[in-house]
Amino acid sequence: MARKNLLASVISPAATDEAHEARADYALRGASRSMKLSIDELAANARRVVAGDTIVELDPALVDPSTLKDRIEDDEEEFVLFRDGIRESGQHQPILVRPNEQIPGRYIIVFGHRRARAARELGRPVLAVVKRMDEIAHVIAQGQENTRRKDYSFIEKALFARRLIQLGHSKDVAKASLSVDDTLLSRMLSVTEIIPSDVVEGIGAARTIGRDRWEDLKKLFNGPKRVDRAREIVVSEEFAAADSVGRFGLLWRELKAGGTAQRKRATPPSLSAWAARDKHVAATWRATSKTFSLSLSERDAREFGAYISSRLDGLYEAFRQAKAGTATGD
Repeated sequence: MARKNLLASVISPAATDEAHEARADYALRGASRSMKLSIDELAANARRVVAGDTIVELDPALVDPSTLKDRIEDDEEEFVLFRDGIRESGQHQPILVRPNEQIPGRYIIVFGHRRARAARELGRPVLAVVKRMDEIAHVIAQGQENTRRKDYSFIEKALFARRLIQLGHSKDVAKASLSVDDTLLSRMLSVTEIIPSDVVEGIGAARTIGRDRWEDLKKLFNGPKRVDRAREIVVSEEFAAADSVGRFGLLWRELKAGGTAQRKRATPPSLSAWAARDKHVAATWRATSKTFSLSLSERDAREFGAYISSRLDGLYEAFRQAKAGTATGD
């Protein structure tokens, strides 16, 4: 039985490509019909996703994120600069979306999440190419786009591959999405299988930390006591105060020095939560003696977060006045 071209639904060949497509179709039906599409072919198809397509304007409120997460964390300072750049000079590259087959009139982002978020916060339409595609074509195009970015770290690629496998996709799809071979895919999956996911999420993207250092860290997780020690480190104040690369280094040094040794634990962080009556926004926050982190979720999270961040000067001034009033007893 002939194998279906995984990206046939993504590509709309021009007349000049008809002969090429006819030859490819013949090859798949002939002696090579039992062979899998090569990674190179899948990657080349993914790169042609938006070629020759019409760019349209969409209301960002009608665009939903991909169900496949490809980032561990967002750099908010970097995003603000990115958003301000779009405000000043416009959106130069369209995003790619596909129609949401379950909800007519809505779209799912294949790639371009930050551009869609920026347009939403700026209150302007987002430039997009709309393509009908199946789930496999979606994940390959999403992975290919992210892999071309210089700031897409090794561990984010590894987690992306793991999520694909967990969702039931084949290793061939994972390799095509990330343009890797069997050996590198195996190493990626090994890191994410041995280092607990909560520890990886705690470290973050660690964008300057490559494969070799993650594999070195993996080797330190050689027993349940090391896992327990790693989780102690992840909730420490020192760990929370560091950036992502610093958190990786701290964990590596502690485990390398003798990770099973018990140290006096710092005061555990306090965790609290809140939800609006209409359930449109919820908040959780984590406080230590030197840090405070707030996370928003649900439908209005981004807009409410933008509302808060745009008023930080006034909020801080009100805080200073309230603090001064408390100190003087007024």
